[in-house]
Amino acid sequence: MISALSWLVQPKAPEWLSGIGPLLLRLFVAQEFITAGWMKIGSGWDVPEWFAQLHFPAVIAWLPLQANFVIAGLGEIGFGLAIALGLCSRVATLGLLFITWVAVYTVHFDLGWLGWNQIDTDMGQGFKVPLMLGLMLVVLLTHGPGQYALDTWLARRLQR
Repeated sequence: MISALSWLVQPKAPEWLSGIGPLLLRLFVAQEFITAGWMKIGSGWDVPEWFAQLHFPAVIAWLPLQANFVIAGLGEIGFGLAIALGLCSRVATLGLLFITWVAVYTVHFDLGWLGWNQIDTDMGQGFKVPLMLGLMLVVLLTHGPGQYALDTWLARRLQR
């Protein structure tokens, strides 16, 4: 019994278990970004009023508003799908980290540190949830997508 549970105190999980954490993390992060992107693009290609009123950082502000809106929505969907599949994971993670930074800069930071109960209200959402998503992305960036990812499968195929 004790030896069967010894993996609980080991610094590294068994091979079959070590990929579950990154997989679940990827799927959670992916669905958050895919949902956000779909909420933008699903309502049409026209820039909504709330988006048009935002003040973007300098580099992003140089883009036409329509391009900014479409790139943000498609980026969230495309990078989210890549994260879910574990395909080009680190590139997708960097893309989503940039999108998250822009979102915090333009929308969330001024709303303060609002909790979970503020997400679906007219008050909006503070930077707590985007910060948590950003930290999850940093974990994926630094630790990789895990063994249950297309990146890992492709790397094994290329090594043969």
